[in-house]
Amino acid sequence: MIFSLPRVLVAVLSALLVAPALQAAEPAILAKARAYLGTESALDAVKSVHYIGTLVSSDPADATKQTRAAMEIIFQKPGQQRIVATSDKVIETTALDSYDGWQRIQDAADATKWRQTLLGTEQIKRLRANTWENLAFFRGIERVGGRLEEQGTKTVDGVACQKIAFIHGPGIVFYRYFETATGRLVFTETEAGGTIREQGEMVVNGVRFPRSIVTSTKNAQGQSQTVTINFEKIVVNTVFPDILFRVPALKGR
Repeated sequence: MIFSLPRVLVAVLSALLVAPALQAAEPAILAKARAYLGTESALDAVKSVHYIGTLVSSDPADATKQTRAAMEIIFQKPGQQRIVATSDKVIETTALDSYDGWQRIQDAADATKWRQTLLGTEQIKRLRANTWENLAFFRGIERVGGRLEEQGTKTVDGVACQKIAFIHGPGIVFYRYFETATGRLVFTETEAGGTIREQGEMVVNGVRFPRSIVTSTKNAQGQSQTVTINFEKIVVNTVFPDILFRVPALKGR
């Protein structure tokens, strides 16, 4: 259900004009996957999700060495996202406001020391896809220019699963493996070969969320890096002001 780290979607206006009769039928496993997370009314009622937790990242060269950061993640319909990672040294903010994306890195000890950049098109597409993935609960990708593709069955961790590709655009794909019997999301892969696993659960407003997310990727040297986000708190349907997501004015330097 949830994001890959770091985390998109090309929202093509013409896709909104496709007649419903031309859209592929939803795979049956997705109705089961949604039911596993909550009732239709509970899922459809979600307008925003606010995660508060801690990120733990391993050193690719030495897994015993870890770095930690406090994490605050916000997703808000229809297309807003804000992630703030606060460590001892820096505060890193990445945000999406529809089709605008930006990143600001600030010295944790000196607020006058910072740099801010606008994100490129591909980065914005990825953030948009990730926002959809965290708020749509597997349904409606066609309405935002993407498509689904059934890719057969596979056994993952001894569990019989159905594999569904959520294709947001060229180079932005989430391959999700759902337990055939229950609809539970067992495992996710990205087009780049990264993996995502959800662990534990926390029920908020009748919706089942994971207590932690574990992602694994490989760097240019082929070394594996694991990033874990443990959630201490999840809040649903807070209304966040647009100013949180807008590109900050470049002033005060």
